[in-house]
Amino acid sequence: MEGRKLSRRDILQGSVALAAGTVFASPVRAQAPEPAAITPALVEAAKKEGKLIFYSSMDLPVGEKLGKAFEAAYPGITIQIERSGSERLFQRIDQEFGSGIRAADVINTSDASHIITWKRNGWLAPFVSEDMARHFLPEYRDPDGMSATSRIYLSSIAYNTNLVKPEDAPKSFADLLDPKWAGKMVKGHPAYSGTIMTATFQLVRELGWDYLEKLSKQRVMQVQSSTDPPKKLSLGERAVMADGNEYGVVLLKEAGQPVEPIYPAEGAPTISGPTPSLRQRRTQMPRGCSRPGCTPARPNNSSPTSPHSIRFTRRCNRSRDGGRFRTSS
Repeated sequence: MEGRKLSRRDILQGSVALAAGTVFASPVRAQAPEPAAITPALVEAAKKEGKLIFYSSMDLPVGEKLGKAFEAAYPGITIQIERSGSERLFQRIDQEFGSGIRAADVINTSDASHIITWKRNGWLAPFVSEDMARHFLPEYRDPDGMSATSRIYLSSIAYNTNLVKPEDAPKSFADLLDPKWAGKMVKGHPAYSGTIMTATFQLVRELGWDYLEKLSKQRVMQVQSSTDPPKKLSLGERAVMADGNEYGVVLLKEAGQPVEPIYPAEGAPTISGPTPSLRQRRTQMPRGCSRPGCTPARPNNSSPTSPHSIRFTRRCNRSRDGGRFRTSS
């Protein structure tokens, strides 16, 4: 082993192991708060503030639909949605807290490992509503009451039905390496999108770094958000989606667009989206920090290590009631 040159894959695997060892080594847990009722007094107090600021990684139309439902349930409280990719939101929260800014009230991320850093820094506010305690399974709630997983979906592949016949469509990630798809694919970017970051980690774990090296030679169109590939597909700018959020494909298909999701033979990466509340005042500085709101060093090239962010779904059967899906791994 002496004198062996490290590959990018070696570095990635080593940093993930380091992150997993430091994050999950006998953590000290606090007790989650008792479930709280949403009382008229609490609603009235919220109305005095008047506005809730929600940092969201959801596709904007989906986030806006959620916002309108909230405003309908609580008249007199408006919701302001700030939409961006999860990795950009992670940077933004770091910059804002480092500068003493407390802008957001709630945030939804598609990179579940963000919760680890935010909890360690003391940036999250514990809260468990009665509805959360009643309807969310314990494994989808943070044990300290800091967040709950409000979204679970897949990063699938897909194709444009006007450009590709069903019998010719790729059936697996391995099929995407066929030379016939060169210059005809689109994918999101892991430095912007938490969905793509999580999916990339799972693909490297399951298929190896060599898979991505080979895919890079296919002249793939690179976009930012996981919400972009389904849209590029529906416009006919590319024939095949190499990764991206599956719910975007399904919504476009339901709207009559020429797109079809594919659940690859190897399995589709599963993405979980936790939603925490953010503290609105300074707290004690975390260990290793020299200034309020700082972020302790994160290993370079580290990837999501949350148990919920690294599952790999073997198949997905979408039901007709409410768009929910059942998975088996």
